Amino acid sequence: MAHHTHGDDGHEDHEGPVHERVDADVDALDDWARRRRKGIPTDENLLVVACMDERIPVEDVLGLDLGDAQIYRNAGGKVTDDVIRSAALTTNFFDTDEIIVVNHTDCGMMSASDEAVTEGLEAQAGDIDDADLDPSLPELNVGDASVADWVKMTDDIDEACAAQVEYLRDSDLIPDDVTVSGYVYEVESGHLRRPGERIAEQVNQRVEE
Repeated sequence: MAHHTHGDDGHEDHEGPVHERVDADVDALDDWARRRRKGIPTDENLLVVACMDERIPVEDVLGLDLGDAQIYRNAGGKVTDDVIRSAALTTNFFDTDEIIVVNHTDCGMMSASDEAVTEGLEAQAGDIDDADLDPSLPELNVGDASVADWVKMTDDIDEACAAQVEYLRDSDLIPDDVTVSGYVYEVESGHLRRPGERIAEQVNQRVEE
């Protein structure tokens, strides 16, 4: 973008001809509108996988602006088959070379037992073994699998976050040179931490050396 200066008379002076400024703006708009067709990646070559919880300001805590990253959110910020599908596409075809997982404390996936969730879904769907998982693939259903395993409830958010990172790292569909990191967002403090690094445990509890 052109730099503007103020002359002695207080009017703004533009560096360079006006048409150069206009052409740059037109080209930038074309790049934005057609960045996939032009093969332009996200500004940070980044995919974020996060929980859909409304309390997580994903862009703010990661310092992201519009255009910096692709953001995939689902219940629990879990690496499901569709997350792998999306990650495989963006890392192999859209030049994404970094993935960040953001899980969080007080996650809804920790708020009920596996049994309660299974019973609730079965009450809704009837025979959940035959319920369609994907409207475009009606033959795809839970079948003999555990409903609890499909829903992917969580006992420990730090362990869950570390596991999601490993699922992505271990996937054959994601290139080995893609960097995968994971963080836990503390809804009580508004900050990120690495899995297993609970500062509160260090500052609020006596630890024998």
